Amino acid sequence: MPNANNAAIVEISQTANKFRSSIVLQYDNKYIDVKSILGLFTTLLASGTYNLHVHGPDADDAKKAMVEVFAKHNMTVNAVND
Repeated sequence: MPNANNAAIVEISQTANKFRSSIVLQYDNKYIDVKSILGLFTTLLASGTYNLHVHGPDADDAKKAMVEVFAKHNMTVNAVND
């Protein structure tokens, strides 16, 4: 599978870093800290479907922003309520 493009990875990471909440993507048995650009570059795939886990004081706003940025780059993410 092709990796996500660089612009998508940078924007995803920059968006995540605007929030205090912990933002983690789950893909199969891998967990990716979305604030880590290196983690995104090494594991984020353009055609994958991810589960988004957000915990913290601004979780609702962070979840909404992350879903929007993934959609902007035609990537699929499911916001998990846990």
